[in-house]
Amino acid sequence: MTATTDGSAEGAGAGSESTPGLPAAPGVGPARGPAAEVGPPAPPHAARPLVEYGDASGAAGPRADYGPPGPPGADGGRVRVGRVGDRPGTTRAPGAAPPGFGPEARPRDEPGGRVRVSVLADAPPGPGPDRAGTARTAADLPEPPAGTRPLVYEAAARATRNLLDRQDPEGWWKGDLETNVTMDAEDLLLRQFLGIRDEATTRAAALFIRGEQREDGTWATFHGGPPELSATIEAYVALRLAGDAPDAPHMSRASAWIRAHGGIAAARVFTRIWLALFGWWNWEHLPELPPELVFLPPWVPLNIYDFGCWARQTIVPLTVVSALRPVRPAPFALDELHADARTPHPVRRLAPLTSWDGAFQRMDKALHVYRRFAPRRLRKAAMATAGRWIVERQENDGCWGGIQPPAVYSVIALHLLGYDLGHPVMRAGLESLERFAVWRADGARMIEACQSPVWDTCLAAIALADAGLRPDHPALVRAADWMLGEEIVRTGDWAVRRPGLAPGGWAFEFHNDTYPDIDDTAEVVLALRRIKHPDPARVEGAIARGVSWNLGMQSRNGAWGAFDADNTSPLPNKLPFCDFGEVIDPPSADVTAHVVEMLAFEGRAKDARTRRGIDWLFSEQEAFGGWFGRWGTNYVYGTGSVVPALVAAGIAPGHPAIRRAVRWLESVQNEDGGWGEDQRSYKDPSWAGKGASTPSQTAWALMALLSAGEREGKAVERGIAHLVETQKEDGTWDEPYFTGTGFPWDFSINYHLYRQVFPLTALGRYLYGEPFAPAGAHPAAAGEA
Repeated sequence: MTATTDGSAEGAGAGSESTPGLPAAPGVGPARGPAAEVGPPAPPHAARPLVEYGDASGAAGPRADYGPPGPPGADGGRVRVGRVGDRPGTTRAPGAAPPGFGPEARPRDEPGGRVRVSVLADAPPGPGPDRAGTARTAADLPEPPAGTRPLVYEAAARATRNLLDRQDPEGWWKGDLETNVTMDAEDLLLRQFLGIRDEATTRAAALFIRGEQREDGTWATFHGGPPELSATIEAYVALRLAGDAPDAPHMSRASAWIRAHGGIAAARVFTRIWLALFGWWNWEHLPELPPELVFLPPWVPLNIYDFGCWARQTIVPLTVVSALRPVRPAPFALDELHADARTPHPVRRLAPLTSWDGAFQRMDKALHVYRRFAPRRLRKAAMATAGRWIVERQENDGCWGGIQPPAVYSVIALHLLGYDLGHPVMRAGLESLERFAVWRADGARMIEACQSPVWDTCLAAIALADAGLRPDHPALVRAADWMLGEEIVRTGDWAVRRPGLAPGGWAFEFHNDTYPDIDDTAEVVLALRRIKHPDPARVEGAIARGVSWNLGMQSRNGAWGAFDADNTSPLPNKLPFCDFGEVIDPPSADVTAHVVEMLAFEGRAKDARTRRGIDWLFSEQEAFGGWFGRWGTNYVYGTGSVVPALVAAGIAPGHPAIRRAVRWLESVQNEDGGWGEDQRSYKDPSWAGKGASTPSQTAWALMALLSAGEREGKAVERGIAHLVETQKEDGTWDEPYFTGTGFPWDFSINYHLYRQVFPLTALGRYLYGEPFAPAGAHPAAAGEA
């Protein structure tokens, strides 16, 4: 084993390329569509015309490996130059880091590879050839409806042209997915742990992290949010790795704030795990995660399938890390981050035994005792099983679940189990992590926690169709082709709770066959229904499978979660380890609404299962009239999702529930005519509907009001005017605020394409009306509460 341990860890597979009992390489199966190569990432959403150089033997895939940016383009955009794949004939010594990792990394424009040059700009698109070679003219845009105010039509036309210009030739859209600096800090810590941290990457990451620091020396987890202790600690440590001196003014401000707020001891468990990897924190003062968890059957409380898929993918590798307790030599001390360096591990008082916290704290103490007496063969078998579980879930592109945190911990766990850096599993995993990097014009490097091409593509297609683009437009047909190629037709972890259900659905990311999600599947079906495809039988087959799968994933209470059915056990959130955010996947109003809307448009509004979903939505309405938004911020998102779904399912706009929602939206409209809601509403309901106006949240409110029959109302008029007035000349909107949600309050997201697709959808529905007539009626449509 390459790690130094506390002496109690088993060196399972140490020093070998693979652990006995573990497969030598991932069984990823056949590639799925054009996006299946294990290789480089695609350009971000604003990519301009692509030019291929070098090896002409094959086209670069939809994701190309992008190195540091070149000089700005002539139009002021960013230029990315990257080499796709390894140079033919190159070899690497066993254990050597893959391309882009470590000091031996070759220049990305090295001869012999395919090079893709992309100018990333927000310049006004204007008429001209699009990136697929089709001449775009004003004829692509629909005629304005009679009586339309010219400014509204022109705003929709500009937004349509801009969105068309952002489409990749393969048919997809993808905006940057911005979160917080812990992604960037942990990327550097991973590289330090594996011994592959290089100067160029470190410098670029540090440039981004410094740029996110505030005047008081802290970092937040969303734009305009309060200081956050764990994010500030991790950012500080990353800058120390980059060479920033602890007595530099920006560093001393940060460390002073950290000490004043409890120091390392007050940080979340994940932060202290990262510090324990280098001896900056003692493993004994962390919650125990025994790998024997993988042996618990699904009917036993706290088995791994009681956790949401994102937590499950993180916890399984962390059981290996927790069992082995590795410690790498620390490159410096962090005494300045302890509230009291003399007692870095202050004793915490236990909560009362009669409380959940007290019970689980005592259980954790018992697990620490069990660690010393755990049967060696059982523990070794558990770690081997965990290793197989991890490898079996590696995706075609090398990642795990399409999200960065599980991939990071999976790489660490497998490395501890004996996989060296040259092993195919490790090499693919590390290369996949490189694709989460977004290089900015100033040389800064931001890490995305995830990538959202399927979600962005279906939302973009809906926006363009609702804005009047003809259903057989080449851009929409290309989008449909790409989405059809992303359909998932094999079983994943969801089948543990639904073993007899046939697969069919879509995930969020380029590659995530193990975890398709209900929300994406509903929205993809809604998008495909708007497109006139030359192969309707293919579309109908995919839609039928998606609808059937979504229906089968309905939870017992009649609603839908995101990834699993009935993932509602309250116990995982009580564990001392789970202080980083939501770890279960209960049904939510926004996902349920999207499924109800999809079922209504499929002619299933009167289906008993749809009616159960509608009844659940009625029961979840807040007293003030809104609905909670699990995956978007927050009550504005939930309400903007539910009201259109209810109306589509036949609920009359005059129904009391819809009238309450309308009155609430009107009451929280800002003076400037827009709507906004701060992430603080997740912790304090008094913030519901309060915040600076944003394009996406304004659009969500408008979509609800328009569906409720309020087109001629004053609130809609002011909201539409706000979108028109705040639009930039190139058809885009600015949105620095975070309106997406990963974990309510704990993990916030700024989807950079939200500011484009949702305003265009709202403008389109204002101009052309609702996309579909209601497909059926619910018994409550007559007005019963």
